[in-house]
Amino acid sequence: MSRGGPFEGRAVLTGAGKSQVGRRLGRTGLELTIEAALRAIADAGLTPDDIDGVASYPGPGVPDRGFSGASVHELRNALGLRSRWYLSSTETAAQIGPAIEACMAVALGLADHVLVFRSVWESTAQATGGRASVLLGDGQQLPAHLEWTGPFGAVSAANWLAMPAQRYMHDFGLTREQLGWIALNARRNAGVNPDAVYRAPMTMDEYLAARMISEPLCLYDCDVPCDGATAVIVSRREAAAGLRRDPLTVESVGTGMFERATWDQRTDLTTMAAHDAAATLWERTTLRPGDVDVAQLYDGFSFLTVMWLEALGFCERGKVGAFVEGGERIALDGSLPLNTSGGQLSGGRLHGMGFLHEACVQLWQEGGERQAGSPSVAAVGVGGGPVAGAMLLSRD
Repeated sequence: MSRGGPFEGRAVLTGAGKSQVGRRLGRTGLELTIEAALRAIADAGLTPDDIDGVASYPGPGVPDRGFSGASVHELRNALGLRSRWYLSSTETAAQIGPAIEACMAVALGLADHVLVFRSVWESTAQATGGRASVLLGDGQQLPAHLEWTGPFGAVSAANWLAMPAQRYMHDFGLTREQLGWIALNARRNAGVNPDAVYRAPMTMDEYLAARMISEPLCLYDCDVPCDGATAVIVSRREAAAGLRRDPLTVESVGTGMFERATWDQRTDLTTMAAHDAAATLWERTTLRPGDVDVAQLYDGFSFLTVMWLEALGFCERGKVGAFVEGGERIALDGSLPLNTSGGQLSGGRLHGMGFLHEACVQLWQEGGERQAGSPSVAAVGVGGGPVAGAMLLSRD
């Protein structure tokens, strides 16, 4: 039951689907996208003819090979969808932005059932054609931030994120061992997720011994490229009557951005866009952090999860290290089960939407061995660095 919120209970999730996930599957991005979409539609008890809205991230023109498995129009054409509303954009509240905008669409009556998807095939693409350069060719102007960092070889998000991570460690005493519990918890959960990429157990010694990528971030602090797609169905509550599932209510969303959309120009370098998104999430609901039963928080790099835990108020400012140390609080049977599928660090880099899919799985209590009790409220935080978005779901 809704507690008010920006959509007043009119926006609900009615289905979720995921394609095959793995390393170098050799399948096309469109094939994976269709698989996830059809599974989500069937999961909701709908048919493609019932879908009258489509939304996805990113938009057209993405240069990185494999970063986008299919466009909105490619999927529309493949499934023969007649869309009353559609969206494809990179300028949004991170990868979860299209789901948030789909909530607005159904709440306003622009559509009844919106298919929201995200697909990647980075693992296969990088194996066959290599990773696309983040630097442009001769005579082309670099993006503004790379004009300053590129000449020094800092061309990766791992480089850009390592600096604020070091600053946070300096200011608040977060240790590498404490940071390691984010990765260890992800691997532990992935071990009971049959779809996860990395399932073999990992110890703290193995984590600490891994090669450094950009200090203090080692190999296991970085997510693992994979092939796969995820999809959810965002429905207008009235249109969801009689469907096979109890709908999940979208209680609130976090869409704030209070400062520049940069990695390194915030007033306080120990905060990120996640703090802005989280602030607006809690402004729009009577629910509080203590009401959340399970959290699915972005882990493109482990330090981003640290930022989300703090931003969403699950621990005091600067106290994340003590909160995650030992891994008990964030375990499947802990007070705040975290990234129950293994996240992107071990489950695979499904790039944001995988967290929303897993929140649905947990609230519908279909997690199998990784099911974290009987949660009623789930928090999802997606994105890192300069852009972020959040969503709060409840099970009626």
